[in-house]
Amino acid sequence: MEKRDYYEVLGVQKGASLDDIKKGYRKLAIKYHPDRNPGNKEAEAKFKEATEAYEVLSDDKKRQIYDQYGFAGLDGMGGGGGAQYSHAFNDFSDIFGGMGGFSDFFGDFFGGGHTRSSSRDSGDGASRRYDLNISFKEAVYGTKKEIKFSRNAVCSQCHGTGCTPGTSKVTCKACNGLGQVGRSAGFFSIRQTCPQCNGTGKVIESPCRACHGTGYETESKRITFEIPAGIEDGRRITIRGQGDAGLNGGQSGDLVVIVHVAEHEYFERDGQDLYCAVPISITQAALGATITIKALNDSKIDVPVPAGSEHGKLLRIKGEGVPYSGGTKKGDLYIKLMVQVPSRLNSEQKKLLEAYAAAEKAPKEPNLMPLSSLR
Repeated sequence: MEKRDYYEVLGVQKGASLDDIKKGYRKLAIKYHPDRNPGNKEAEAKFKEATEAYEVLSDDKKRQIYDQYGFAGLDGMGGGGGAQYSHAFNDFSDIFGGMGGFSDFFGDFFGGGHTRSSSRDSGDGASRRYDLNISFKEAVYGTKKEIKFSRNAVCSQCHGTGCTPGTSKVTCKACNGLGQVGRSAGFFSIRQTCPQCNGTGKVIESPCRACHGTGYETESKRITFEIPAGIEDGRRITIRGQGDAGLNGGQSGDLVVIVHVAEHEYFERDGQDLYCAVPISITQAALGATITIKALNDSKIDVPVPAGSEHGKLLRIKGEGVPYSGGTKKGDLYIKLMVQVPSRLNSEQKKLLEAYAAAEKAPKEPNLMPLSSLR
């Protein structure tokens, strides 16, 4: 295949700075690295082409010769057709500067790189999840809850070492205690976390019989904690240090409680406001009245119904809604009036309504109302 101009390969202009050349190469290396494109011969060829171009253009001597004589001037210099890629990979931390160095960079994308601290390496305990069901009323006004759950505690036999009492961990033979092993990645070698010791450099030869080498034993625990007033469905409450215990001085994990709020038979919630529906008679709607409803907290509230109230009218009761977090302010309670038309009338009721109908003189051919009046 005919070679392309090295400047064209890296997407830079002739006379570009070394920083621009590095940027151009870095972009192509990320895109076409063989570990990111397994089995893709075209990507492998582009990666090789970009590496060859970088090797030449990043070397002042080779770049000068290339600019003057082209590919022919590089024959026999280890650049051009027979490139060995020696210079291109002398300092990956420079090429991939600002990204943690080459090993960290490719470790993030391709599974290699320096060993990084993790909950397993540092001995930090894992967090635990607990799903808690509470009532609608408990969510609105808050409550206390006691829960029982299981977590990993430090093994009482080996005290978290994972080894049979009287023994200790030994140096990992796979990595000779380094915590890293090398692997081939295309044209070069990348260091990665040792799979035998998980980067610790040590392994357990004689596991503790009580915990089977994990360093943990199961513990059952009870705790009581506050559910804040106004909590919403799906909210999380994090209880610090109540997850799995840490090993070797590591911190304990957290207990994350996921709150699930049950629906209520009569009340609904929208933010900090509560909604309910109350049936009233046609005479209460027409003449007005004072009705008494039972609130969510079981208290009784007197509600004045204005004369001429229509079906579906919302009445607002201030301060009878859901408490705001961290304060004494509350939302409002909205009562939807549901005017009930009697399906059965006794003779006296029927006579009275017939007399009212005669006095009302309702039109037999009423005009249509605009749809906006229904909203």
